[in-house]
Amino acid sequence: MEKGINSYILGKFGLEKKDIRSYSPLTLAYIGDGIYDLVIRSMVVGERSAHVNDLHCHTSQLVKAHSQSEMVGELLPELTEEELAVYKRGRNAKSSTMAKNATVGDYRRATGFEALMGYLYLEDKMERMMELITTGLNRIGKGVKD
Repeated sequence: MEKGINSYILGKFGLEKKDIRSYSPLTLAYIGDGIYDLVIRSMVVGERSAHVNDLHCHTSQLVKAHSQSEMVGELLPELTEEELAVYKRGRNAKSSTMAKNATVGDYRRATGFEALMGYLYLEDKMERMMELITTGLNRIGKGVKD
């Protein structure tokens, strides 16, 4: 079985994989925010050739809290019990910060979504993560153009 990207990175730095239960929901959201942003940036760059500012603007529309909140709303029926539990832990985590242009509800749902992305990444479940991202983007009408 091929190693996931997280295991690959940890191996390159001589680090061992930690028990996922040792991470706080906000730590999961922290890594999830980064990996989701990387996936979206990769998709946007693959879709079009444009000025960097245009790429940034398009990416920003897809990674903002409101878009993530919409996506997770569409994905909830698709989540396994375990994934739903991770999402809820992230959504209910108390954060000392909040996005500038987001409602409290959108921000919390987005944090839950990011925690789920972080969990899937750290568990080397990239295929499942990509399945949820593509399904979510398609359902909110922001998927890759054919």
